[in-house]
Amino acid sequence: MPSTLTGTVALVTGASSGIGAATARRLAEDGASVALVARRKGRLNDLAAGIEKAGGTALVVEADITDRTQAEAAVQQAVEHFGRLDILVNNAGLMLLGPVVGADVDEWERMLAVNVQGLLHTTHAALPHLLKAAEDGPRKVADIVNISSIAGRVAWNGYGVYNLTKFGVNGFTESLRQEVTQRHVRVGVLEPGGVDTELGSHNKPEIQGAMITPFYKATEVLTPDDIADGVAYMVTRPRHASIGELWIMPTDQA
Repeated sequence: MPSTLTGTVALVTGASSGIGAATARRLAEDGASVALVARRKGRLNDLAAGIEKAGGTALVVEADITDRTQAEAAVQQAVEHFGRLDILVNNAGLMLLGPVVGADVDEWERMLAVNVQGLLHTTHAALPHLLKAAEDGPRKVADIVNISSIAGRVAWNGYGVYNLTKFGVNGFTESLRQEVTQRHVRVGVLEPGGVDTELGSHNKPEIQGAMITPFYKATEVLTPDDIADGVAYMVTRPRHASIGELWIMPTDQA
């Protein structure tokens, strides 16, 4: 019996680790051919080898999606290799915490570039191909899933610019959904809360500890595989069933 996504092609950004890697593996398990997009080619090669060993199909695309030309080339490479594009998962992200007073503005710019500009670049490049897939693809529907955060709904002290990026992702997702939903491109945002990944690994230990450790001690933190399950749930729904917003929250240990 064919898998749910047999015959489809997915592109996953930020695929070299964490949620991106887990999502790529999960989509491949469900039958999709997967284009793995990130800057760390060595990790992508390892991921692709694992997917192919398990019987899946993967393409390594080394690219920095904050550069519009590279993002466009990544999408084009995937389409030329596989012949189509049915699913886009905008996963690449960066979380840098800290107060506004005394902040490192260069860090802000990096986070804005990854979380907002990169998402815009890949979406703009992929959308014509997704619209075509919705017209003549095997499922007659295409999907965009933007990985956001609960920080796109709730603001916390010290999360200011990160909140800004994720509120922006959520607003963009809803606007785009209204623009293309009648053309059978489903656009949804997945908002995890409390996931143990490399996302915040660039934070200074004193900031990371003060702002996140208490939360981790009080909850059963989510894993990248939990989020990958959510992505798979969103893109394997029946053609006319769309999930505009999905929250995945950790369990209170108490």
